[in-house]
Amino acid sequence: MSRVVASPEDFTIIGENIHATRVVRRNGRRVVTLDDGTEAVPFENESGKQRYLTVPDSFKETQAYQQGQIKHFMVAMHKGIGDDADEREEGAAYVHYEARRQAAAGAHFLDLNVDELSYDIEVQKRAMAWLVGTVEGISSLPLSVDSSSPDILEAGMAVYEGRAGRPMVNSVALERLETLDLVKEYDARVIVTAAGADGMPQDDEERVTNVGVVMDAVQAAEIPLANVYIDCIVFPISVSGDYGPHYLDAVSTVRETYGPEIHITGGLSNVSFGLPKRKLINDTFIHLAIEAGVDAGIMDPIQSKIGRVLELDLDAERVGLARDMLLGRDDFCMNYIEAFRDGRL
Repeated sequence: MSRVVASPEDFTIIGENIHATRVVRRNGRRVVTLDDGTEAVPFENESGKQRYLTVPDSFKETQAYQQGQIKHFMVAMHKGIGDDADEREEGAAYVHYEARRQAAAGAHFLDLNVDELSYDIEVQKRAMAWLVGTVEGISSLPLSVDSSSPDILEAGMAVYEGRAGRPMVNSVALERLETLDLVKEYDARVIVTAAGADGMPQDDEERVTNVGVVMDAVQAAEIPLANVYIDCIVFPISVSGDYGPHYLDAVSTVRETYGPEIHITGGLSNVSFGLPKRKLINDTFIHLAIEAGVDAGIMDPIQSKIGRVLELDLDAERVGLARDMLLGRDDFCMNYIEAFRDGRL
């Protein structure tokens, strides 16, 4: 049994960009050098006026910066919880900019994550509370509060006012079943992951087994299936040709087991890490995932358009090459990479 996604309206997008992990390249088009030599990420305020998120000197000591990257949302979050009023406003304005972009591109939820901001749990909790309040203040979309820590999740849920609708908890896994208490307390939707108690699943069967244990707890807590989004966990196909089939087979089994009411999701763009023409790979994989039973994605709606995915030309050579790779029929992705080098993609 697969859930039918006949149109973009049938597919739920959990916009994933407002994360402390996100990077831009220092030498890329999204970073500029101002007249005084300061590096900055340009953005626009709600009136369309050009503004800049400036990179503090303190960030130049980070490993990411020295490797040619800027963790721009980490910069914005640090500014947002800092002592300088102007920097607090700048950090909030940058977060508002991305929230508006995600909403305009078709997101249904905005996923917020601060886990890599600091090693200090109190800083993380303060940042999550700030981030939830900042985004909710201008967003027309409900929020997905995302963390591997129940304490950080609690910090975000405690300040969420529900102006745009019921929130989502991301996520509940075997190692933190107690997070279901938060889901009940705040009448939230919930993402359930296929992660194991001691690490990531190795294949589709392990994914299904892990999901089954968590779902037993979900059902014991009397959480409606319509509130549940199961993340069967996507790994990069560049690492192993088995990773695509493992995810897709797990999705098919989960859909068959729990029926049409439950939602199935995943970080669908993870599949293309390390490979060229990521948009082609992502579109093809999302198409395959929808065929298997997926009806939601933790993804960037600016980059991935569900309408385009549903209209994908499956007879095109480039799509066939991506499809073979994603289904484990292209050892080490060599046919795909050769086609890229030949200009056939």
